[in-house]
Amino acid sequence: MLSRIGESLYWMTRNLERVDGTARILDINVVYMLEADEDATEEMQWQPLLNIVGADEIYPIRYPDKRVTVQRVIHLLTQGRDNPGSLYNSLRLARENARVVRDRISNAMWEAINEFWLSADKHLKTTLQPWRAAEFYAFVHREVATFFGIAQSTMMRGEAYGFTVLGSLQERADMTARILDVRYHLLLPDVSMVGSPLDYYQWGALLKSLSGFESYRREYHGGIRPIEVVEFVVLNPDFPRSLTYCLEGMERAVKRIGYVEQGAVPQALEALRGHLTGVTATDILDRGLHEYLDRFLELLADLTTALQSDYFEAHLGDEA
Repeated sequence: MLSRIGESLYWMTRNLERVDGTARILDINVVYMLEADEDATEEMQWQPLLNIVGADEIYPIRYPDKRVTVQRVIHLLTQGRDNPGSLYNSLRLARENARVVRDRISNAMWEAINEFWLSADKHLKTTLQPWRAAEFYAFVHREVATFFGIAQSTMMRGEAYGFTVLGSLQERADMTARILDVRYHLLLPDVSMVGSPLDYYQWGALLKSLSGFESYRREYHGGIRPIEVVEFVVLNPDFPRSLTYCLEGMERAVKRIGYVEQGAVPQALEALRGHLTGVTATDILDRGLHEYLDRFLELLADLTTALQSDYFEAHLGDEA
């Protein structure tokens, strides 16, 4: 397989996972913005989303008055052509990479992502109003799930499949860590709020943004507690969006691809494994959740660099 083919497969699914992640956090905010604390301003509700997706530096350039509003955030993160991480640009890049590897993915996969792009492009040519946004994000979730479902059922389990899984799970781990980091510190309730309806709503919204609310309630029966949320989202090996689950999936994907002799990827994965092994939620909180997650994101970035040097910058062999 040529290195450029492996790279396109990786970025096809990584960008598509980013599409879903961006829609996920926007969807939760749109649906629940009317239920938030009546004292919460638009900036308090929507600034965290800019921090999660790294658009907090782009926003003041686009809007010099720096006033944060729901309409502006929705537009920048969903339709913003000048925002590299917008849903629109991520989907465009996913589709372009899929076009490059059409002979390595199934026809059904190509048709799914191409039709997804054409439909989304049509919807996003007009201003997306908040009252229409939830419906659009639900459409995005369905289309992304459809693509990955088709991939699961039609792709041969070889190198190509390994790169697609690797891209998807790495982006998912990145988004999970960012959501937990930002949301945890913003939602930490006042002691007097513990156990209140607002407290339950806030932590419930965090779990729902990760599609983990129902799974969490089945796993824990004592209500929603911050320490258990951290344990569930970081360490639970059975929750599909936990950091541990994503790492285990990435390790299997790299084994399927095959290690580069004396490569940097095994060391990068070993560092991530060491970071997640032998710790409890109490250890993480005592150490500092922000510091723990910040280090995880640094190690994840090191993995991206290692993948670039081991697989994407050099020819992997003759293409079959």
